[in-house]
Amino acid sequence: MKINSDFFPLTEVASRFVSQLAQCRRLGLTVQEASEHHVLIELPYSQDIIGYPDTGVIHGGVITTLIDTACGTAVVCAILKKYQSLELSPTLDLRVDYMKPAEPHKSVYGFAECYRLSPSVAFTRAIAYQDSIDEPIAHAVGSFMRISPEMVGESFRQALMGNLPETKS
Repeated sequence: MKINSDFFPLTEVASRFVSQLAQCRRLGLTVQEASEHHVLIELPYSQDIIGYPDTGVIHGGVITTLIDTACGTAVVCAILKKYQSLELSPTLDLRVDYMKPAEPHKSVYGFAECYRLSPSVAFTRAIAYQDSIDEPIAHAVGSFMRISPEMVGESFRQALMGNLPETKS
């Protein structure tokens, strides 16, 4: 089943995807923008995500979750735009290099791109930053398994695509 993604903004699809993930709802992740080339997600600062109470620094696992989510969302958007289909794409591998701690009381942004789609794997890269993408907190590369569109459940498809017009292949 093909989906005509021209009638549905990718930022909306990305937002719906992120809202389906319980950990993302709990962390308050919000999609700022999405295209077939990139995704930008905001992680707001909160007392609940502090890893080091003495300093107020965000726990590294939360930064990893932001990066993983941004990369996975970029894959969803890239596949939807290129193949006009919705696929599940679980993380196969994610390498995160931390460069510095996030400053307390400030949002962190995750910028990710899906730069290559093979028939079975999607390849991504990402940066987590606060004030400037040129001063990263962390950067990452990841690979995601591509699972057939037929494996996507109807309730998940409806949650992401709503009443989007479909075209027969």
